[in-house]
Amino acid sequence: MSTDPGKLNRREFIYGIGTGVGSLALSSLMGCADKQSTLSAVEQLAKPTGSPLAPKPAMTIPRARACIFLMMEGGPSHIDTFDPKPALEKFHMKKFTREGENFSAMSSGDRYMVRSPFASRKVGQSGADMCDRFVHLPGVADEICFYRGCQAESVNHPTAQYHMNTGNRFGGDPAIGSWVTYGLGSMNQNVPAFVVLPEVAYPQGGAANWSNGFLPAHFQGTPLRPKGSPILNLKPPPGISRYHQRESLDLLKTLNNNHFQQHPEHGELEARISNYELAFRMQMEVPELMDIDSESEDTKAMYGIGEPETDAFGRKCLLARRLVEQGVVYVQLFSGGWDSHDFLSRAHGSLIKSVDKPITALITDLKRRGLLDETLVVWTGEFGRTPDNGLREGGIAYGRDHNPTGMAMWFAGGGVKAGHTIGATDEIGEKAVEVVHPIRDVHVTMLHLMGLDDNKLTYFHGGRYKQLSQFGGQIITELLG
Repeated sequence: MSTDPGKLNRREFIYGIGTGVGSLALSSLMGCADKQSTLSAVEQLAKPTGSPLAPKPAMTIPRARACIFLMMEGGPSHIDTFDPKPALEKFHMKKFTREGENFSAMSSGDRYMVRSPFASRKVGQSGADMCDRFVHLPGVADEICFYRGCQAESVNHPTAQYHMNTGNRFGGDPAIGSWVTYGLGSMNQNVPAFVVLPEVAYPQGGAANWSNGFLPAHFQGTPLRPKGSPILNLKPPPGISRYHQRESLDLLKTLNNNHFQQHPEHGELEARISNYELAFRMQMEVPELMDIDSESEDTKAMYGIGEPETDAFGRKCLLARRLVEQGVVYVQLFSGGWDSHDFLSRAHGSLIKSVDKPITALITDLKRRGLLDETLVVWTGEFGRTPDNGLREGGIAYGRDHNPTGMAMWFAGGGVKAGHTIGATDEIGEKAVEVVHPIRDVHVTMLHLMGLDDNKLTYFHGGRYKQLSQFGGQIITELLG
């Protein structure tokens, strides 16, 4: 910018007026005797305007305003949870070959059929199938829509995780939560719009499962740490007041904006500026939001908080409810360890116990607070499991291998057909045979329930307009209530 007033062009002159008015306003505010009122006024000036995460109108009539995605990493067995296969009883420990489905006595090196170690029963007025290790979930079975027709496309955990979470098996694309926040924005500018609650160890594929991909950086997921401070360095160091932070941020913002005007092609810089401001606002709201100890003892007990088996996932579920209650659009929870090639009874048994009570409490709590109708809850893994397994060293392990052609998932709230079971797998659970759809159709249906049209929710990148489904998909109408 020219420093000679006689050489200022019109743009620079108007910019200078704006800067001068801002300086006068800030000087006046800083001269106030009451620094608390000064801080309040300065924060009002710092409120985001034209934010990429400002609320946006839905494309279609929305059924849900928020989504809680429960990701069971590793691939839970549909056969041993919500899709029982009695036929496996008669084929148990028989050799399995797909040519003509021949079953005979097994020998070393063969694959063999494995019956479920769990009993199954009908639950709820809807008569949904559920294994007997689920003790609490039957109480909300009539709020759930079970879907047995989905098919994945990969048998490898990282690629299957990417596919379920981003629509692309090879990573690098935006996560579902990024697409949703890109399309809808956020009702609360003081907290992230897309929040991830991972395990201590990240899922296979890592943070790319909640990346913004080629979308602007504003839309990436924000992971909260499962132990200790959810967000490191959120609290200012001793002796630094929010007033001083505001002054520092204003100076930093001025310097960054000047640099950004010279390099407008660097979208990451704009996102960095916004993130500084968001972090400042989060200091006031997030600590209270994260304080689940403020909940009643009855509520914490309902989620299983304080019990060794359920405390970790119970805290995630309760926090998810608090987040959507405060306007967060998309929350993803991870439960790891479902890759049960061996000792299925022990592995799945303990994992079911760890999520059963918390998930039941989440659905119950959302409903009693009037939030379930407007919150889409999704439960799934990245693929299902096979009805057969191979011999392991040392003998029979009673586990299951990866299966992309048969899996189960379920939905609750958010406009789905509660109290129904949609689709089916074959007699032994190897593959879906009714209401069969690929993962992209599940994604398109989720977007539809949240008021977004996959064909219109696009972003120009790499020479073409891209979308979550990659190249289009169908709404699974049978799932809609």
